[in-house]
Amino acid sequence: MMNGYTRLNDPIQNKGTAFTKEEREKWRLHGLIPAQIETLEEQASRAYEALHTKNTPLEQHLYVMGLYSENRTLFYKLVMDHITELMPIIYTPTIGQAVMTYHENWQNSQDALFLQADSDIDITQIFKQNIPHPEKIRMLVVTDGEGVLGIGDWGLNGVSIAIGKLAVYTVAAGLAPDCVLPVVIDAGTNNKALRADPRYLGLRKPRLQADEYDAFIAKFVASVQTSFPKAVLHWEDFGRDNASRILETYRAQLCTFNDDIQGTGAMVVAAALATTRVSKMPLSEQRIVIFGAGTAGIGIADQLVAEMVANEGLTAEQAKSRFYLVDRPGLLTDDLPSLTSGQRKYARSSEAFSKRLTTLLAIVKHVKPTMLIGCSGVAGVFSEDVVREMCRHTERPAILPLSNPTKLAEATAQDLITWTKGCALVVTGSPSEPVEYSGDTYVIGQANNALLYPGLGLAAVITEARGITDEMLAAASHAVATQISDVTNTGAALLPPVATLRETSHAVTLAVVKKTIEQGLNNREITDPLQAVNEAIWIPEYKE
Repeated sequence: MMNGYTRLNDPIQNKGTAFTKEEREKWRLHGLIPAQIETLEEQASRAYEALHTKNTPLEQHLYVMGLYSENRTLFYKLVMDHITELMPIIYTPTIGQAVMTYHENWQNSQDALFLQADSDIDITQIFKQNIPHPEKIRMLVVTDGEGVLGIGDWGLNGVSIAIGKLAVYTVAAGLAPDCVLPVVIDAGTNNKALRADPRYLGLRKPRLQADEYDAFIAKFVASVQTSFPKAVLHWEDFGRDNASRILETYRAQLCTFNDDIQGTGAMVVAAALATTRVSKMPLSEQRIVIFGAGTAGIGIADQLVAEMVANEGLTAEQAKSRFYLVDRPGLLTDDLPSLTSGQRKYARSSEAFSKRLTTLLAIVKHVKPTMLIGCSGVAGVFSEDVVREMCRHTERPAILPLSNPTKLAEATAQDLITWTKGCALVVTGSPSEPVEYSGDTYVIGQANNALLYPGLGLAAVITEARGITDEMLAAASHAVATQISDVTNTGAALLPPVATLRETSHAVTLAVVKKTIEQGLNNREITDPLQAVNEAIWIPEYKE
């Protein structure tokens, strides 16, 4: 039986001052907590007041994550009660700063596992020894911290991303917090400043070479399949050279998903579909420039192509012809060296151009795009010259500066609305304040993956899906895109706000459950999808 100390130190079981008189007797808690018995609502109110004694977003993040470590139910009650205010605190954009300072602020593991990739560890044994109820685990988020948001390689510090991502699964979709496992694969870091920092807690050596790295990933996947056969494996913030390869290697072997590739792509499909409801120009007729051809950029292109093929009647080659991808050398063409496999799919024929197009302005002049998507982390690259050039050829240009945190965005919503005289169809990656222009208020939609991946993942958990297909991702995209009933009013947001995150996630979960059953990919028999979804949703309340 758990003694009082054990129960108070288990964040899933802990109720703090809310333990009843009978529970205090039963669990021998007298003397360990104050006499006053509070309700969960009273605890959350007190925590909310304490939160506002913190002066910066990072301080607020550290405070609420302290609650996460102590009392998971109270943490989720607080965040769900103030979802619009606190989502940016627990995840983007504040999570970026939390990652960069993780080694300075470390206090405990927050139930994450740290796997050292340069050692001959028995991963299955680690799972067995450290997970009290492995049969409960339904979702793992794993990272190696190489490609964190737009801030690069932060090694072991990336564990904050895995923890935060799982927290959003629960806040948004209601995935039960006792069935999740955050994991960081510590494969070293190429961040020299981090390696030199005496406070850094990870391996202080360069990242593993590809052969050794791939061998460890294979061992990890095999251990996950053995230890958690019903779990979804979510890959997060892997480097561009590894992310696509890992996904393609293991996608057919187990139910697995990469949010940077598939989730970002599906979320941008939702945003793109929303813009077409205003412009009346289907995706199949658009000319799309994607600035940033890394993991996210390729994922966006792949999902948009899948949408055009599945729902707009194009062949894959016809769909790919609508895209112009841009990276460090400029427009990607087939004569460039060192293209990734994903980039090669979208590289244009060099023979089609009389000279190399190396600047975004030159590319926009040549292509005359109808849609401009940024996932580069290059702040301000969507300049006034570029945007005005785009407007010369497109009445309602769709412009999506998606890089986050905010300081890395390709443009601000304020500038885009001003430069285009209110004509731009704008979706941003980070939260943006409404823009006032010419007497109208423009509410800016955020292409926040939190609107999509939690419902997608919960649906896979509910159905015990054998895989996550492009069709399931498309179902999620359409569910998000149709949450706003009328996007045609001047200044209307193109995507649902974070305030309706729970409702949007519910719609996504239901749509994906239905699509999974339709494709015959469910291992669990479900006769009533709505009932199955509603019964799966966890809410923060203390149980007896």
